[in-house]
Amino acid sequence: MKATILTIGNEILKGRTVNTNLAHIGRVLTYAGYEVFRALVVKDTLDDISWGIKSALSFSDFIVTSGGLGPTFDDMTVESISKALGIELEINGKAFAELETRYKERRLDFTEARMKMARLPKGADAIINPVGSAPGVMLRYEGKTILMLPGVPEEMKALLDIVLDKIKVPGRSYYEETATLQGIMESSLAPLIIREMKAGNGKIYIKSHPGLSETNERILEVEISSSDSTDMLAKENVKRAMENIRRDYRSYIGK
Repeated sequence: MKATILTIGNEILKGRTVNTNLAHIGRVLTYAGYEVFRALVVKDTLDDISWGIKSALSFSDFIVTSGGLGPTFDDMTVESISKALGIELEINGKAFAELETRYKERRLDFTEARMKMARLPKGADAIINPVGSAPGVMLRYEGKTILMLPGVPEEMKALLDIVLDKIKVPGRSYYEETATLQGIMESSLAPLIIREMKAGNGKIYIKSHPGLSETNERILEVEISSSDSTDMLAKENVKRAMENIRRDYRSYIGK
């Protein structure tokens, strides 16, 4: 199952905000059994968000958006996606009741701007936000799924946790391990990486991350990951390759 993450916000594109949401969502989706295929970042405009969702749908089974669900004028993710897909907006009963109750409890008026957060695509599921106001949105479209999450990191994480069991890919498990080698160049490890990936028959992926220690000695982190039908098989795939690396390069480990 291919997944794409669509992050929305001018503040990300101009560098004011670091896109930590992308990192978190990508990590969660990977462990949930998805191949995170691509990530897109677009501005807070109807045209850009529409382009982003149409593009993502063309090469993904599952799309997660982050940002643009609030009450302000530039929160236009729901509206943009609805227009792009030709789905009308309607007052979602679940979202409306939750928002109305919250604002009444705070003795605040349920204004038009606040009611905007209850207008969701027809047929969509509202995901009640336990941290903030704007609900998340789960929308099925032509056999694919779109999950819309808020941009505030705490809210995004909370809603993603709520739906995690529903979005996990059946029969797919992910596992990874990392080994740290010291005093070795990345190019020296390249032949072994090629060998082990071929031996893994497409079920393992090895990535090396070069760096320097505090004493300017070369450090190479070797990450081995696997996606397979069960937790046990994924773990066995990684352990097998990791044992070979530790055996062949044992003099560089733990120096």
